[in-house]
Amino acid sequence: MFGPRFKLFKLFGFQINVDLSWLILFLLLSWSFAANSFPQARPGLTTTTYWVMGVVTALLLFVSIVLHEVSHALAARRYGLPIRGITLFIFGGVAEMTDEPPTAKSEFVVAIAGPIASIAIGGVCLALWAAGQVGGWPGPVISIAGVLAWINIALVIFNMVPAFPLDGGRVLRSILWHWKGNLRWATRITAGIGSAFGTALIVLGVLRFIMSGDFLGAWMALIGLFLRNAARLSYQQLLLRTALEGEPVSRFMKTDPVTVPRQISVRELVEEYFLRHHHKLYPVVEGDRLVGCVTTHDIKQLPREEWDRQTVGAIAQRRCEENSIAPDTDAMKALAAMSRGRASRLMVVDGDRLVGILTLKDLLEFFSLKMELEEAA
Repeated sequence: MFGPRFKLFKLFGFQINVDLSWLILFLLLSWSFAANSFPQARPGLTTTTYWVMGVVTALLLFVSIVLHEVSHALAARRYGLPIRGITLFIFGGVAEMTDEPPTAKSEFVVAIAGPIASIAIGGVCLALWAAGQVGGWPGPVISIAGVLAWINIALVIFNMVPAFPLDGGRVLRSILWHWKGNLRWATRITAGIGSAFGTALIVLGVLRFIMSGDFLGAWMALIGLFLRNAARLSYQQLLLRTALEGEPVSRFMKTDPVTVPRQISVRELVEEYFLRHHHKLYPVVEGDRLVGCVTTHDIKQLPREEWDRQTVGAIAQRRCEENSIAPDTDAMKALAAMSRGRASRLMVVDGDRLVGILTLKDLLEFFSLKMELEEAA
């Protein structure tokens, strides 16, 4: 979902990140506020004043979104759900949960926490706007409070549309899950609504753009495209989780992996292993003992003139959680580890002994076959 992103700060123990795409949204919002919203609402101010108001409003909206997502994260923490971090990107923000809520109740609480926070923020901004009107506060301050109140309330209304993966869709999923006791069925229904809602936004956005040529139409279409893809991906992820959860890694690993002796040169490694077998990771061994592993990334770090002088053992990575896993580990946890480390292969290790290699390709082929068999049945 995300491209390059940067760590900003921690709040309540959660890492707040910003994706580069969010800078586009920040600039667009600042420009929209400075060039349109504030000049219409409060004419007669200088261009500099309008731009300061626009930038301040965009930054405070950033704070509102962070608080919305932190509310989700705090509710998730209450139920023991791990949160990788909170990331702001071009379509808003997301609290990155690495697991599904364990019960319908926890799903409801986690989903509703964000909109409740946004309602509170909108209420505070509305109160400040009213106080400013009565107390004769500076016009720019009153306008900023009013815009933030309106935006937070609008975000709540939009977020509560019962279309997965919006908050309203998650609330509906929790209700359906509680009613039928079937998470897969509830996700299929709400993801279908999410996909249909996204398609409707695309159509309306394109029509609006064709008829009026304004930016809002294009933005609606982009949001619709994102929601439709996110809804479909969410359902596929649940199917994947259902297929793999409870299955041990040992069921999917290859027990005769290609290994590399630690004493050979890096050039031999490239020519005899990487270019012949086309894998991105190889276990490095010394006799029967596992030394570690070597990847394409390790090769790229070494200048070519060193390939003949350096041995594989000199550049090999030590075995760690990022490149190895135990054979009795749940396959879904292995897939999550691959996702975190952006790896397609993991060494399967029992103690200090290499017992196999787990590949992303094998996991996905198993999932695809299982889905075909279920559809046939």
